[in-house]
Parts: sequence; structure tokens; C-alpha cells
Amino acid sequence: MPHFDTETGAPPRLLIVIAATLAVALAAGVAVFGLLTGSEGKPGEPGQGPLPLVPVPAPQAGAAECATLLGVLPGELTSNGEKLAKRELAEPAPPATAAWGTDDPIVLRCGLDQPREMTRTAQLRVINSVQWLPVAAEGTTTWFLADRPVYVALTVPDSAGTGPLQEISDVIAGALPSAPLRFSDD
Repeated sequence: MPHFDTETGAPPRLLIVIAATLAVALAAGVAVFGLLTGSEGKPGEPGQGPLPLVPVPAPQAGAAECATLLGVLPGELTSNGEKLAKRELAEPAPPATAAWGTDDPIVLRCGLDQPREMTRTAQLRVINSVQWLPVAAEGTTTWFLADRPVYVALTVPDSAGTGPLQEISDVIAGALPSAPLRFSDD
């Protein structure tokens, strides 16, 4: 029976240190096991199994335009000559979302709120007759669709090149009608 401090009723400091050490060792063991075995597929092979994505506000995810777009998205995208297969999304999957690739996936989300960067002075880019607002972050660029009835975001790792953006632009040009630009500073 361990000896408890009679004044506070707390267990001895040594017992607390041992318990904390065991907890840290167990957490480290679980983390190493998870890294070595992966989620599905072969041990140690990254990017296997359903892709977990964090939900983001998408108030128009149920819009007919999102359903139309999701219905015509390709089963694979070409990135630097490599074919990236469409990924299964882990449940609960965010609505109106698709992804391609394994290590650094390309993620499309439809029905988002208007990006705050969409101002009258924003530098838009036209890719295959579709206007996009690029927002760069470390290692990726998120391209916000600017000239269609719903906002779509395509997050592309910097290593992917321009092929996926061009392919998705072609799909959008054929599936969604253009719409007047809307600005967050109106």
C-alpha cells in the first residue's frame, strides 16, 4: 500500500512521476505504431485509406451547382505527368468535397462562404476561361472560384504544378454558368 501525504492526501511524488512516465511512454508507443502500420494498406505506406478532412463552413454545399459539379468531377487528375486517383473521404466527410492524390492531396470544396480576400483590388487569374482568386499559404495555394454562382475552393500543393487547376477549370467551364463577380468590400 503506497504511503500518502497525511496533510494533503496526495500520493508520493515518486508515484506521480512513475505514472506520468508510463503515460508518455504509452502515448509514444501508440504514435509509433500508427506511423509504422498506416491506416489501411501496407505497413508504413502513407496516404492509404480514407482521407480525413476537417469540415469548414459551406452554407451552399447543398446547392444544385455543387451537386452538378461533384457529378462531373474526374476520377483522376494529372499532376506533373503523374495520375492522381480520386480519394475516398473518411466519415464524417465534409459535404460537397472531393480529393485526389495520396501524400499531399488536392482538395476541392464547393459551396463555401465568400473569401474575405475577394475584394475589388484582388488579383484574379483566368485559367481556361474561369476566373480564380489565388490565396497562397505555406506549401499550398487555395484557388477560389470567383465567377460562378457558388464559391469553390481548390487547394493544390505547390509540388502539383498547374495541371490539376487547368483540368478542374475545364470541368467548371463546362458544368457551371458564369456569374457576375461579387466582392466582400461591397
